[in-house]
Amino acid sequence: MNIYRYPSESAEARITSIENRGLAFKDEDYTNVKHILEDVRENKDAALIKYTNRFDSPDLTKESLKVTDKEFDAAEKNVGKGFMQSLNRAVSQIEAFHRQQLSKSWIKTDRPGTFLGQLVNPVDAAGIYVPGGKGGNTPLVSSVLMGAIPAAIAGVRQISMVTPSRKDGTVNPHLLVAAKKVGVNAVYKVGSAWAIAALAYGTETIPKVDVIVGPGNIYVTLAKKIVAGTVGIDMTAGPSEILVIADDTANPEFTAADLLSQAEHDPLASAILVTTSQQTAEAVKGAIKEQIKSLGRKEIAEESLEKYGAILVVPDLDVAAELANKIAPEHLELQIKDPFEYMGQIRNAGAIFMGHYTPEPVGDYIAGPNHILPTAGTARFSSALSVETFIKKTSIIHYSRSAFENEAEDIIRLAETEGLDAHANSVKVRLKTKSK
Repeated sequence: MNIYRYPSESAEARITSIENRGLAFKDEDYTNVKHILEDVRENKDAALIKYTNRFDSPDLTKESLKVTDKEFDAAEKNVGKGFMQSLNRAVSQIEAFHRQQLSKSWIKTDRPGTFLGQLVNPVDAAGIYVPGGKGGNTPLVSSVLMGAIPAAIAGVRQISMVTPSRKDGTVNPHLLVAAKKVGVNAVYKVGSAWAIAALAYGTETIPKVDVIVGPGNIYVTLAKKIVAGTVGIDMTAGPSEILVIADDTANPEFTAADLLSQAEHDPLASAILVTTSQQTAEAVKGAIKEQIKSLGRKEIAEESLEKYGAILVVPDLDVAAELANKIAPEHLELQIKDPFEYMGQIRNAGAIFMGHYTPEPVGDYIAGPNHILPTAGTARFSSALSVETFIKKTSIIHYSRSAFENEAEDIIRLAETEGLDAHANSVKVRLKTKSK
């Protein structure tokens, strides 16, 4: 992991190479995913079973696609008290945060004779995608919570969860316990692009939904991108990324650990340190070399740091803020003396973690805010998954005769300016009639 002086040509070149990793999909991937989507659209459950038998569980049948009540009951007996304690705390805090996001319907009658407003309603059905995680042996419980909790708070009537089954046709009990805890109505044992297709188009077993959310591999992401428009989606998220801004008060061990926490995700993940201190830069580089030795995913972290990692030494925190806003990272940590004074300079970030004792995993699991965040610079224009993801807003308009007549000439003039005579005439015909 090299150290660069910023601004400089070498630093700019490195930043550009990191930014350009983006969401590049190969033509072959598009072709394969489109074929899967169309196959499921046409052949429904039969296609789901075909792909599931080939890639996940060779003996799964149509009859066992849906998790049964018996399986939910068995799952509760196979998780420990410690897990339940941690789950309950996470659920409570995530729910509390997301309740603050609820929008309300409203009306205004301040213009005489008018009644204007907005109805806020949840979508009827949502699909939550939860990755399998090493064949189901590393259950991504947090993905269940981050997808289903805001949907439930929004008031979604039917929440369906899809997740790849284990080889024996079961789902990890931790995922099932979490799903039941947060109000998921049904869990189906399918994954990858065929699961997205089932949610988007519906099959004999899996009902069609209105919105699909949740992280996944490149096939899941590409499938969501293709079906967007047929259904709503949260985002087309790319590989994970972190940018840490640090001054000379930062603990190099902390900083190194946080950078590695993202680098271990994926060879395409990005970990960047921006610091005002050359001494901090050198110390963090050394700490990374030591800590990476003991990581179970050492090879992945090393590849990530080699390809998309960087340590940038900047003149001051103002330059650091400009750089952070340019990169617009998924996760931004402020490991500086006074993060609260500084946070107002940050405009573009998925989530901001402030202070030396607020590492990114706090947000991943338990703090409350959603961890499904915009990546690859899209924090410049998009936001974290939220209750709003599952909400639709409908405008309400009512005019009395007098209010209509008061604005009619303006409407006609604007319609005729646009060359839309029928629009203008729908107003004119009303002016010709007598009020009743």
